[in-house]
Amino acid sequence: MPTQPETQQPHILQNSVVVFSRNYLPLTRINIKRAIVLLVTGQAESLHFGTSKQWEVRSPSIILQVSEHISLTTANPQRHWQVPPVNRREVLKRDKHTCQYCGSSKRLTLDHVIPRCQGGQHRWDNVVTACERCNQIKGDRLPHEAGMILKNQPKAPIHPAVIFAEQFWNAQQTSE
Repeated sequence: MPTQPETQQPHILQNSVVVFSRNYLPLTRINIKRAIVLLVTGQAESLHFGTSKQWEVRSPSIILQVSEHISLTTANPQRHWQVPPVNRREVLKRDKHTCQYCGSSKRLTLDHVIPRCQGGQHRWDNVVTACERCNQIKGDRLPHEAGMILKNQPKAPIHPAVIFAEQFWNAQQTSE
């Protein structure tokens, strides 16, 4: 029996779906298998926008239309995101592993913008990544006293869904 040539289209299970909250905030992107589970169990419903793609998924007992956008129908009150603790790993991640004074990525430490000896606290808005050299130069002084300028003002990380939502809407605007 002759074999048919393979088409260049990607397999349907390699597609991804954008998940929206019940109030239509884009939360994340998931694979289509997870989306099917959410749809079949009633935890989500398909959203149909004018330009949305849709895929037909067949099983022996059901034919399901899966949209590239789905909305959750339930909310899990136990699943709340919390601001992570202020620790070396999280501060380095927030500051993208670069010194907030000179931009170096070598020999990194943590620095209290307002030194603890001057009443500064170990909080997100007072701790930054600094290389050993800049940390020594600054010492127990404020940045302006040491003639140093912060590249970014320190602040607590924001919810991952907010970051995803910003990226999603920016991508939608550039594709129009």
